[in-house]
Amino acid sequence: MPVFVHKYLQPGVMEINIKQKLTNFLSLPGEVTLDLPLLMATGRGEVNIENYKNLIEFTDTKIRVNTRAGSMTIEGEKLTLRQVTTENVLVSGVISGISYV
Repeated sequence: MPVFVHKYLQPGVMEINIKQKLTNFLSLPGEVTLDLPLLMATGRGEVNIENYKNLIEFTDTKIRVNTRAGSMTIEGEKLTLRQVTTENVLVSGVISGISYV
């Protein structure tokens, strides 16, 4: 006889749901408890992304970054990576848009 496992009883899924509920209940920042990305934009010239996973693509008009919330695309002109560490990426240039895919 087949055994059916409810999606909330699968390993990992239950832990994420509990973390999300606890984060919301205690009004904790998601970037700390859930490892979500934190974006800080300074005008249209600079974006700092914390809690990223890796860089997917980098050109002078497009930078794609993988995050826990999905793939993020930064578009613009003369884009450069001013700083890349294990925890954050600092993008500068003339930024025309930021989107998630």
